Amino acid sequence: MDMQHGRDRAMQRRPLVRAIATTLVLALAGPAIAQQAQGTNPQGAASQGTTSQDVITLDNMVVTANKRAENIREVATAVTVLGEQQLENFSSTQMTDYASYVPGLQVQSNGTPGQSQVSMRGIAAMSSGSTVGTYIDETPIGSNGLYQQATLFALDLFPYDIERIEVLRGPQGTLYGAGAMGGLLKYMTRKPDPTFTEFRIGGGVSDTEGAGDLGWNYRLGMNVPLIDDRLALRASYAENELAGYVDNLVDGRKDINEGEQTSGRVSLLWQGDATSVQFSAMRQTIDSENNARIALDAETHEPLFGLSNYVYVDEPFEKELDHYSLTVNWDAGFADFVSATSYADTHTVITTDQTLPYGEYTLLLGLPDPGSAYLTNTLDLSQFTQEFRLSSKTGQPFEWLVGAFYSDEDGDNHQFVGINQLDGTPIPGFPTLGDLMIPSTYEETAVFANASYRFNDWFKLGAGMRFSRNEQEFSQIVTDGVLLPIGTNDNTSEEDVFTWSVTPQFQVSEDVMLYAKAATGYQPGGPNVLVTGLPPVVDSSMLTSYELGMKSAFADNRLLFDLVLYQIDWEDIQVASLVNGVSGLVNGGEATSRGIEASATFRPVDGLTLGLNAAYNDANLDEDFPTIVVPAGDDLQVEINTGLKDDRMPYVPDLTWSFTADYFMPLGGGWNANFGGGVRWVDDRVNGTTERQVVRLLEPPTVLDTELTEPLVIDSYYAVDLYAAFSNANWTLRAYMKNVTDERAYSTMSDVTSEVTGVTHFTSATPIQPRTIGLEVDYRF
Repeated sequence: MDMQHGRDRAMQRRPLVRAIATTLVLALAGPAIAQQAQGTNPQGAASQGTTSQDVITLDNMVVTANKRAENIREVATAVTVLGEQQLENFSSTQMTDYASYVPGLQVQSNGTPGQSQVSMRGIAAMSSGSTVGTYIDETPIGSNGLYQQATLFALDLFPYDIERIEVLRGPQGTLYGAGAMGGLLKYMTRKPDPTFTEFRIGGGVSDTEGAGDLGWNYRLGMNVPLIDDRLALRASYAENELAGYVDNLVDGRKDINEGEQTSGRVSLLWQGDATSVQFSAMRQTIDSENNARIALDAETHEPLFGLSNYVYVDEPFEKELDHYSLTVNWDAGFADFVSATSYADTHTVITTDQTLPYGEYTLLLGLPDPGSAYLTNTLDLSQFTQEFRLSSKTGQPFEWLVGAFYSDEDGDNHQFVGINQLDGTPIPGFPTLGDLMIPSTYEETAVFANASYRFNDWFKLGAGMRFSRNEQEFSQIVTDGVLLPIGTNDNTSEEDVFTWSVTPQFQVSEDVMLYAKAATGYQPGGPNVLVTGLPPVVDSSMLTSYELGMKSAFADNRLLFDLVLYQIDWEDIQVASLVNGVSGLVNGGEATSRGIEASATFRPVDGLTLGLNAAYNDANLDEDFPTIVVPAGDDLQVEINTGLKDDRMPYVPDLTWSFTADYFMPLGGGWNANFGGGVRWVDDRVNGTTERQVVRLLEPPTVLDTELTEPLVIDSYYAVDLYAAFSNANWTLRAYMKNVTDERAYSTMSDVTSEVTGVTHFTSATPIQPRTIGLEVDYRF
């Protein structure tokens, strides 16, 4: 019955698939015919493309990287901008949809939107603290402490009502502070406009390879002036139903990874002669029934049974974000004053199936059969931030900015490890494996300044500094279980951090700008678990970046070319350590990341835009991580290193590149067409660092055994994305295809190994989005 039902649903989907596929085929024929008529290569735009406002930096784009509005071609830092139109054309609903089109940006998914790890330029997520910062307009969001799992659950906004996303690569410590040492993601939302009225409604359907049901979405929004030229309201809501495509090999259930994303936002703007005030409230949710992970053969890394996994205990993921902000802008005549206030509540709950790693623990206690085990992690964070800054007017020879910043975080981390019988029923009289609470606080105060002076038409020098102080409190409260000792540990920490930047800038000609940049950034330290052998406090992780860049334009701005070379020296890396069965953090040595990034945009003829992004990165450890010593008896000890010199940084590819193209064509009668797509390629990666385990006899000193565990290698892959859009002043009809050839490639990978017997059952992996075909329609009035 289940197989027949699946065939019936598949047959019902065929008309939609054929309609969308036909639309895309016809769309790609249009540019080919047009180019033949112009005498160019008929295949030039027929097989690739994106939008004319692609991920490539454009000559007329305004960005706020330096906390003032500037032309991107004049900003002496590496910035990539993703516009609203291109996010819509590719139907981007999460970071993994666009990350491969941004040089130097890596995003790993653990199976749902919101379960994302973000790194830039080889600065990988080695601990629980964030290395890439996130802003929504003028305010930061996301924890800077060590106990909110910031690297596992990076903010992954459902990008509806987003005007653009600015990706700032390299350390942003002077202007953006803690946690932005690798770079910054800056979501810029659409502001209310008191000069016009607009309403919008839209929706779409999609078909994903392996899914039993269609995905669907809808969205609506409005901009309404309440007082002409003074007061306006903007409101929007969107919902996206994610189709499931992973089947459960344990109980036969189909499509267990269905999910839902929602995004709601209300913003009110009052605009006076010299002052504006904007209040915004946003709520975003993610609710997934299971992770999109599949089982691979542990040796060959081939799928065991297609898009399927062994799930004994369901793995739901929920995330709720409520964010409120109040921004006041005042033109004081001689300078501009900004006050940016925010408050956010974030609630995250995830359950992971631990049956195969820990279910056999019951056998050690004399029970006849293995059980089912699971870990439920609940994270709650409330965060208040306040920034004041005063900046000079733009366009003067001497530009300056001074500011003060305050952040107060109150977080809780509850971890419950349960064990039941294999069918899920409780084991009479058997305790839980662990019940742990980790409340923590993080309070930061900072002052910062940034200035630049233009000596003449060709030379400008910029510099910045930031002094920060943070104070933290932390408790580890174990109330039940057999994995950790019952009891409470409390600890505190405080630290002062100074960051700086220097940026000389040279305008070689009207169309060529060269710059150099030396800058520092940091990842905050914090209090550690109080155990003999672990330091009471882990220090900040610091890095220094050296960057040389060029931004150029040729052929009347028909060719734009950007090139960046960098070296990053990273020290005091925070890494996990295990002492006497208790996990904590230590500062683990140094690493170096070197690379080159290039972006080019070419407009050979009117209407056709070609783009190329490429990045090469060489990121490696410069020394072994600290040795963990575990006593193994009266005269034996085990020495463990969790990372060795020359290891590659986890999940950092050596080479990535993407090619994009877009063709714009007026159709007459007020209608236009865009045909496009892109090819993205990601090099192979490793999922971790090398572990070396040495068994040593103390008397006489003798090495009895040495074992090396190499990280898993995740193969390189390419993927092709296409779209076609037809629009007029009111209507937009869009068809798209993600991963056209349905490449079975992987974002993350890890072995599933029994902690009792040491047997590896299989390898668990998150595939990139299987081939997805969709159709969208929007109406504006």
